[in-house]
Amino acid sequence: MASTYPQNRLRAALSVALCGAVAAAITVESPVKLHAQAPAGPGRGAVPPGDALFTSAQAVAGKAAYERNCANCHGPSVDDGNSAPPLRGAAFLAKYAGKPAADLFTYVNTKMPPGNPGSLSGAECAQIIAYVLQQNGFATGRKEFASEAAALASVTIPAPPGGRGRLGGGLSPGVKLPPAPKKANPLDTITPVTDAMLENPPTGEWLTWRRGFDYQGFSPLKQITKSNVNNLRVAWTWTLSPGANEATPLVHDGVMFLHSPGDKLEALDAATGDLLWQYARILPPGVNASNKRMISIYGNKVYMGTSDVHVVALDVKTGRVVWDQPLTEERGFTLTGGPLVAKGKVMIGTGGRVGGKNYIVALDAETGNPAWRFNTIAQPGEPGGDTWNDHTAEERNGGSVWIAGSYDSALNLAFFGVAQTYDTALLAKPVRPGVKTDGLYTDCTLAINPDTGKLVWYYQHLPNDQWDLDWVFERQIVRIPVNGVIRPVIMTSGKQATYDILDAQTGKWIFSKDLGLQNIVSSIDPVTGKKTINPQTLPGDGQTHLVCPHADGAKSWLPGSYNANTKILYIPLVESCMDLTPVAGGGRGFLSTGVNFTVRPRPDSDGKYGRVEAVNMLTREVVWTERHRAPVSSGALDTAGGVIFNGSIDRFFRAYDDQTGKLLWETRLTDVPSNSPISYTVNGKQYIAIGVGNGGAQATGFAPLVPEIQNVDRAAAVWVFELP
Repeated sequence: MASTYPQNRLRAALSVALCGAVAAAITVESPVKLHAQAPAGPGRGAVPPGDALFTSAQAVAGKAAYERNCANCHGPSVDDGNSAPPLRGAAFLAKYAGKPAADLFTYVNTKMPPGNPGSLSGAECAQIIAYVLQQNGFATGRKEFASEAAALASVTIPAPPGGRGRLGGGLSPGVKLPPAPKKANPLDTITPVTDAMLENPPTGEWLTWRRGFDYQGFSPLKQITKSNVNNLRVAWTWTLSPGANEATPLVHDGVMFLHSPGDKLEALDAATGDLLWQYARILPPGVNASNKRMISIYGNKVYMGTSDVHVVALDVKTGRVVWDQPLTEERGFTLTGGPLVAKGKVMIGTGGRVGGKNYIVALDAETGNPAWRFNTIAQPGEPGGDTWNDHTAEERNGGSVWIAGSYDSALNLAFFGVAQTYDTALLAKPVRPGVKTDGLYTDCTLAINPDTGKLVWYYQHLPNDQWDLDWVFERQIVRIPVNGVIRPVIMTSGKQATYDILDAQTGKWIFSKDLGLQNIVSSIDPVTGKKTINPQTLPGDGQTHLVCPHADGAKSWLPGSYNANTKILYIPLVESCMDLTPVAGGGRGFLSTGVNFTVRPRPDSDGKYGRVEAVNMLTREVVWTERHRAPVSSGALDTAGGVIFNGSIDRFFRAYDDQTGKLLWETRLTDVPSNSPISYTVNGKQYIAIGVGNGGAQATGFAPLVPEIQNVDRAAAVWVFELP
C-alpha cells in the first residue's frame, strides 16, 4: 500500500524549490478580475516607440532566459503557469505600470528564481523584464533596459494608454492616489487550525464541509431563531466564476474560504464579502475543470484537489502555493471530492474509470510528500481480491471515493465511503461455483488508520451493485446508546435512502432504517443486517424494470444534519424512480448492464418530488416530513436556534421549524443551490451562507420531472444572510 513515488517526489521538490515564493495565488489589493491578454503588436495597443524601455535584442534574449528560469512556474506563455501568478494582463499592469522601473528590477534581481534568489545577472534580469514587458504590449526601441537598479531610479514604466484598439485604462503616469480607507484585514490575525479545533470546532466556526471531523453538520448558533428567521436579509453576495458550483465554503477567524468553478480558490472577508486573495489554477491542455465539493483547512494551509489530479496546499494568509503534489501520472482519474486532513495527513480519494484502480491517498500535510495509498479495488492475492469473479486487476472497475472522509480521534480511524463498480458485466456474467462476486471494496465503509494507511475494518452495504446506487456519502460519527451503553457509531446511507448504523470501533452492523423510497432491497435481516435483493429489479434479462430510486438517488451526496441534543437527523431526499430499458441490439448501455435508464415519478406520486425528513435515530421514528414539488438540491443545516435550512432546484432557499417542519421563511436565489448551507459568526453576529451554481447531477438529473422550472443561465455565487 505504501509508495515512494520517486519521480513525483522529485518533481514536487523541484516545483516547490522553484516556485514556492512566487505564489500561484493572486494576492489582490483591489477586487480586479484577471484576464489573459495576447501580446500586442502593430495596431493592437502597443505602447508607442517613444516610450520604449528596451530593445528588440533584449526581448529576444529575454525569451530564452525566461524559458530557462521562469516558465516552470509562470508558464510558457507568461500567464499559464500552475504555481505562480500571470505576468501578463491586468494584475501585472496594476502592480507595475506607472511605477518606478527600479522596483520591478530589484524584485527580479533579489527574489528570483525562488530556489536560488540573486543568481541571475543584472543583464539577465533586464532581458527577462524586457520580454515580459513586450508580452504586455510594450513596444521595443533603441534604448536598452538598464541592468542595475541605480540606473533605473528615474525611469517609470508607463501606464498603457487608453483608447480604442489599445490596452486601455490604467492610472495616468505620475499620479499619486489618495490613501485608501483603512480597514482591518482578518488574515492579519488568523490562527492555525488544530486537530483539537477540528474535533470540537469553536461555536462560530465552520472548519470542514460538515463543520467538524464528525460530519454532523449542525450549528450550535442560536441568534437566528424560529421567531426572527423571517427577518433574514442579504448581508452580501459574491459572484464566482461561471459554471457548476457544488463546493461548501469554510469559515475560520472571520475569513471565508471557498472554491470557485474552474479550479479557483478564494479568501473573502466573511463579514463584508471583500476579496482578500484568489488562487487561479491554469489547467494543462485537454483537461477540463470538474466539480469540486470540498476544500480543507489545517494548520496554516488550505488544501484543494485539482482537475488535473493534484493536491495543492496554499498559505492561508496569502494564497501562495506551499506545495503542489500530483497523485498519479495516469489519465482518467478525477478528484471531485475533497481532502480530509487529520493527524498531519491529507487524505483524499480518487474517482474515475481506470481499470483496476482507484485510491485513497495520504500526503504529508506540511510537505506534500506521499505517505501511503490504499487501493479501493481489492487486488488479486490481497484480502478481498477473490471477490471479483476471477477477473484480472485490469478488468475490475469503479470503487471511486468522491466524498471526503470523516475522522474519530479517540479511535484514530478515518472513515471513507466507496462507490459501486462501473462495469457490472464483470459481476453479472456466469459465475463458477464457489467464486465470490461481492466486488470489494465497492459500496463499503472503510475504517483506515491514518498513520499507516492500514484497513482496520470494512462493511459492505450493498454487494454487486447493478443500479449505480453509490454508498459513498458522508459517514456521520455520533454517540448513541447501544444495548444500554453509549457507543460511537457511523450513520450512512446510499442512494436508496436506507441508513445503516455501524459500530465505529468494530464495523459491526447495529440496525438499518429504510426511509421507504426504494424497491431494490426486499428485506433486511434484523440480526445480521444482510439485505435480500428484489429479483424484479435486476437488469440483464432483456426486460424493462421499474427501479426506485433513480440513479441520481433518493438520498444523494447532499448531506443530512444531525442534532445531537434531540437525536434527530434531517435528511434531504428526492422521490423518483427509473425505468431500466434494454439497449437495442444488445449493446452495453448504462454501466454495461445492457440497459439504459430514464427518470420517472414514483407510481404513487402526486407531483411532489422534494422531501425533507426528520428522523429520531434513537426511536427510529419519523418526526415529520415536508414535501414540495421541486426536487431538493442542497444539503441540510440544523441550528441550535431551532431552524433547519435547505434549498431546491427552483432556486428557493427555505427555513423550517426543526420540530414541526413548518415553513418559516424562503427567498429566491440567482441560481440553483447545489451545495450545503453553513452558519458562522463574525464579531458576535450570526450569518447563514449558501452557494449557488447550476450544473451538478442533482440539479440536472431531476429537471425532466418539473419542466416548468426553467434554469437557463448559470450564475454561480455565494449568498450570505443576516438579521437586521
